[in-house]
Amino acid sequence: MLEYVNKRSDVIDILERVLNNANSNEYHLHLEDCVRLLESDDIHSIGFVGNAIRERLFNNIATFVNNINLNYTNVCVTYCKFCAFYRPPGHDEGYVRSKEEIVNRVSACKQRYNITQLLIQGGHNPDLKLNYYEEIFSEIKCKCPGIAIHGLTPSEIDMISKVERSSSREVLSRLKLAGLDSFPGGGAEILDDDVKSIISPLKIKSDVWLKIMEEAHNIGLKSSATMMYGTVENTEQIARHIMKIIDLQQKTRGFMAFIPWNFEPNNTAIQSEGQIKYSSGGWKLLKMIAISRIMFYNSIPHIQSSWLTNGTGLAQLALCYGADDFGGTLIDEEVVSATGARSTEITATRIIDTVRQIGYIPAERDNFYNIIHEYH
Repeated sequence: MLEYVNKRSDVIDILERVLNNANSNEYHLHLEDCVRLLESDDIHSIGFVGNAIRERLFNNIATFVNNINLNYTNVCVTYCKFCAFYRPPGHDEGYVRSKEEIVNRVSACKQRYNITQLLIQGGHNPDLKLNYYEEIFSEIKCKCPGIAIHGLTPSEIDMISKVERSSSREVLSRLKLAGLDSFPGGGAEILDDDVKSIISPLKIKSDVWLKIMEEAHNIGLKSSATMMYGTVENTEQIARHIMKIIDLQQKTRGFMAFIPWNFEPNNTAIQSEGQIKYSSGGWKLLKMIAISRIMFYNSIPHIQSSWLTNGTGLAQLALCYGADDFGGTLIDEEVVSATGARSTEITATRIIDTVRQIGYIPAERDNFYNIIHEYH
């Protein structure tokens, strides 16, 4: 495979090391390697190696999960500058979904779309106590026992624990008992407090995100990890974010997937204040996908394509740069759609067609990335 890598590449030594040691215990990249990959303009060689690793692991199968994304509230007191979704307490457009409304919507989507996963997240609402979430999860498990609940984030857990004056571990344990199956990785953004102090000063700090994620893993809640890039961070801060995820994964082995996604500035405070005018675009996405595959090989098995913030066309390319999972179907999504950037609804049929268009085999998976059905 090395003959297909640009011999004049400024990262040829890293890429050769990756391909030569990909299946050995000597495969280990460092912060400096990650920085150099991020700074390189040789996206084609990096992408080739990212895709070569993906092929070794998954051949030409690209998975997706049949789910809905349900936002239970848009009321939030962290006022993140990158978010167009939230409304402050008392706002006319603020809402809280009732238990009945949520359960009825999940039941309807189960009947209509045969969903197997519920992704449920929302704002940091100080009026919602732990029993609100417990009752919703328990009722969903009662009415729709075949649906896995992939819910909340470390920052939401931190808010709930403050409302309850309880520990985050206790909150996680009670939610797991109520029916929480796995844990999304939102709220990380960039795990650097200098970045957070600018874009989300009222949200949890980096060490708190890592602590809560470790607690989730330690009680048996598998999770995803995320990275939102394209705001005010620099290359080294992105690299340190990746290395912090790798370090935690080496301790817990609790991350199932990594999802890099680019910041969409439309209708956000960051855009109105003139800090960021445009999203970072497809070139940066493909680079992030390939570098993620390279850096997390032998660590986190699955890389998602980030179709939600970049569209299905770029998601196809992402599958050719190292991503193996398309992500999920999406009905009634409200967070990204609040930016007005694009339609954020997609069905299983469209994902299957999109994956087939590039010659891959689409496969539906469950909440834990076990394949349910391949569409040959």
